Amino acid sequence: MREIVSIQCGQAGNQIATAFWQGITQEHGIDKDGSLTKKSHEVSDRLEVFFSQVRDHRYVPRAIAVDLEPATLDTIRSGPLGNLYRPDNFIGGESGAGNNWAKGYYTEGAELADSVMDALRRETEQCDLLQGFQVTHSLGGGTGSGMGTLLLSKIREEYPDRMLATFSVLPSPKVSDTVTEPYNAVLAMNQLIEAADETFCLDNEALYDICTRTLKVQQPDYPHLNRLIALVMSGVTTGFRFPGQLNGDLRKLAVNLIPFPRLHFFIAGYAPLYSDASKLFQGLSVPELTSQLFNPNNMMAACNPYNGRYLTASTIFRGKVSTKEVEETVSSMCSKNSSYFVEWIPNNVQTSVCNVPPSDVPTAATFIGNSTAIQELFVRTHTQFTAMFRRKAFLHWYTSEGMDEMEFTEAESNLQDLITEYQQYEQAGVEDDYGEEVYEGEMYEQGYQEGEPEYSEN
Repeated sequence: MREIVSIQCGQAGNQIATAFWQGITQEHGIDKDGSLTKKSHEVSDRLEVFFSQVRDHRYVPRAIAVDLEPATLDTIRSGPLGNLYRPDNFIGGESGAGNNWAKGYYTEGAELADSVMDALRRETEQCDLLQGFQVTHSLGGGTGSGMGTLLLSKIREEYPDRMLATFSVLPSPKVSDTVTEPYNAVLAMNQLIEAADETFCLDNEALYDICTRTLKVQQPDYPHLNRLIALVMSGVTTGFRFPGQLNGDLRKLAVNLIPFPRLHFFIAGYAPLYSDASKLFQGLSVPELTSQLFNPNNMMAACNPYNGRYLTASTIFRGKVSTKEVEETVSSMCSKNSSYFVEWIPNNVQTSVCNVPPSDVPTAATFIGNSTAIQELFVRTHTQFTAMFRRKAFLHWYTSEGMDEMEFTEAESNLQDLITEYQQYEQAGVEDDYGEEVYEGEMYEQGYQEGEPEYSEN
């Protein structure tokens, strides 16, 4: 088996992961006590990837739930999935991280880190062939950003050859919980650039927009947003959990999507998304799903892919669909939008098909894109960070935990370098016959706005 161990860190991380486990237990036919209710071979064939089998043929998630305050973990214990988890995989503190990255990374979080790593070792020792780790957290608070990235660096140290994927919720200006979000996010991003292999960027602003515009929910709350993230997580992991025509794992995903090691931040999308009122009028054909997938309104990060270019992308279709039709439709969509894909990576859109549909619709699709437009998220956070850091606002909360101002400066410059790299590859041209790159900034931008890049002929 190719097992994945999940770590859910902080309030947001635990809530997202709970929605994910609710979704996949339903798909695999596992009830709230861990017993298998569906006996189909398709559904149970790869259960071991996310679940370990214990006595009485019960299935338990390979998950470790971590938080620096007890409230969130108590909610999970008393919730519908409370009996599903292994009790000693709940690891909680008493004081909380107070929306402070330094508390999560250096003080409160560091005290709990060893007991989390012990639980992690226990889970990995039960694996036949460990594939990697999946971390859910947010970058705005203290526990998810601080302790989440501390655990990432410890895992990277102890398991250097295993894949590390994160589902990270980035702060957004419209939906801001705390004033120190820009500090926490930039300090956490600094760690993610180095420690993680794949980061799926999610954004409360984009999720709110999907809920209000597409799903027609008047006042969305966090369960609505978590449900959307769970759909994407379920879609991304489909190839690991079910037999399909193209079987995937975290490493294959990374090899196809990451042309340069630092550029491992993805935009994710999902189809079909529609309101309950329009349920009966929705077509779920492959062309319909494909056009939804590439629609900026379906992206779960608040950046417009049409403002950048795709380096690589991957589409995962589920249900009884024809592989030939999927490949032709996606290929035709890429040809129509060729100006939004870099020319120097040929065949840069991967397609895969899984025959097992989700539990609620007959066909669905998930999109993962590595686009240079993701820099919009980083630029936004960087701008907010600079405005506060220039005036040293709120800095004493971090320095009192033992941090140095230099760490802020280093994190800022690392994020600035990442933004510059994305800009550089967005503007990279094709090589001419003499091996020299041909692009002119003005001509490129002019062609780009018209929807088709123009290059000089020589």
